[in-house]
Amino acid sequence: MNRRAAIRTFLYIAGGTLVLPACFRESGKASIDLTNLSISEDDEQLLAELTETLIPATDTPGGKELLLHLFVLKMVDDCHTPEEQKQFTKGLSAFSTWSRKELGNEFAVADTDRRTALLGKIGESTDEDLKQFFSITKRRAIQGYLNSQYVMTNLVKYELVPGRYNGYAPA
Repeated sequence: MNRRAAIRTFLYIAGGTLVLPACFRESGKASIDLTNLSISEDDEQLLAELTETLIPATDTPGGKELLLHLFVLKMVDDCHTPEEQKQFTKGLSAFSTWSRKELGNEFAVADTDRRTALLGKIGESTDEDLKQFFSITKRRAIQGYLNSQYVMTNLVKYELVPGRYNGYAPA
């Protein structure tokens, strides 16, 4: 046996065993590891569409492109109390059924104007889990957008502390 061929074959096998687990992601689970939340793949897609509706893509990237839905999930998973996490997951499922009932189909397939109008109706709802879910999602999506790499590098002008000196400023 040729030593070079044996080494090449060994490297192919070793590389394949390293890459193979990435190919078998469990379908139906969220794409990030969450310790306290139980979110399905469909719930994650719904949250992605919701963050895209809250922060749409214009000449700047939107919620989906900045992966704000993953930021929202990670923040809720790490920083909120277990009661708020439970309320978040209940509110997410309530939002899914409520939006399907209001729109007549899935939230993801509705056009942007109908989605925006639907989000305006959340304040009129009597479901507290739905209102709390939307409040958390909106707050964390805005926080994620303002702290994203795109905003911090392209939109925020950085001045070295303590900033510039203005000697003509009134006292």
